[in-house]
Amino acid sequence: MLVDAVLDDFRTAPIPEKERALFAFIEKVNRASNTIGPEDIRTAVAAGWTEEALYDAITVCALFNFYNTWIDATGVADMPPELYDMSGERLATRGYAPSPPSP
Repeated sequence: MLVDAVLDDFRTAPIPEKERALFAFIEKVNRASNTIGPEDIRTAVAAGWTEEALYDAITVCALFNFYNTWIDATGVADMPPELYDMSGERLATRGYAPSPPSP
């Protein structure tokens, strides 16, 4: 499965070079964000990403790092696997927007 290959090692996964460049950028954001510099941005932009897309990627990573730290520190319990399945199905079929209210 493609997702498993990416999770195992994005460097060898069968994905486009553009995506590989984004994953390398995000890896650096997660491991050494204080070392991100103009060359990192230029490399990602040269691979086809806009500065806005990189900003969004940085923001998503920062938020999930925050959420994970908050969850771990406060002891919030993980969901059972079947709820992840239900949530994934809902997101895949309806997206993030809530259902309209019933009349």
